[in-house]
Amino acid sequence: MANPGYGKRTAPDQLARTRHDFTHLPPREAAIAAYLDQLPDGTDISVKTLAKTTPYGQCALRTALNRIQQAGHLRRGRERVESTSGEYRWITRTWFTRTARNDGWWARFTRGDAPGEPPDPDPDPGPAPEGTRPTRSRAHILLAALGRTAPALSLSAADCARLAPLVEEWFARGATEETLHTALTAGLPTPVHSPAALLHRRLTDKIPPPPPPAPPPPRRRLECAECGVPGHPEALPGGVCRGCRGEHTPTRPAALLPSPAIHARAGEIRAAMSLKRQERTPV
Repeated sequence: MANPGYGKRTAPDQLARTRHDFTHLPPREAAIAAYLDQLPDGTDISVKTLAKTTPYGQCALRTALNRIQQAGHLRRGRERVESTSGEYRWITRTWFTRTARNDGWWARFTRGDAPGEPPDPDPDPGPAPEGTRPTRSRAHILLAALGRTAPALSLSAADCARLAPLVEEWFARGATEETLHTALTAGLPTPVHSPAALLHRRLTDKIPPPPPPAPPPPRRRLECAECGVPGHPEALPGGVCRGCRGEHTPTRPAALLPSPAIHARAGEIRAAMSLKRQERTPV
């Protein structure tokens, strides 16, 4: 077995096991694929470990695994795993499926929307220990400090607590403290009869639009079977990048300068070199 969190991972939505699952593969690859299919999740299926438990050498196993991958039964990559605190880290994965999949299915699997895949469970952070929560929020502090620069906007503790959710919504929409301070203190009427009512009206009427939703980070990343470079599924057909397949992206030739510009630039260089020689102190 591999270290916890690593090793083989079974892809979802597979067909029932039959005697003809790997008959489309060569005999050696079919035998290795059938052996991998029987292994439980978390088994170390690296080339070195398989060489100790199968009658094949490392070179033969590496070639066989690449062919199994090209047939759609295997993919190598990394998966984003979130903790209960909201942080995440990338874990190396090797996914195996007895049901051959095309590149389109693996692309959907990388995005986390493959058919039959269970959704990620919502992490439960649990109750926070006492004494760790701040006594006053960022919004409450900003409202309480308004009276220092604009005495007409001095608020009570109850007013700050009542208006704090509106300020938090500004922060959630990307507003900074400077933006909020300007929006709340600019152009104040004289006199200000009700600071709390005035701030409530400004926080409601001047609130910025919500930002566009950010795309979620990728749940999985595939890697090239030859060089290990990560890439989008569309750039790794068969699990191999274009460079390892011998395909190179044509590069556009650099734009050539016209002849007059080249001659002018050469004249400038020669003049600078001549000036340097004249400035040298004779020995």
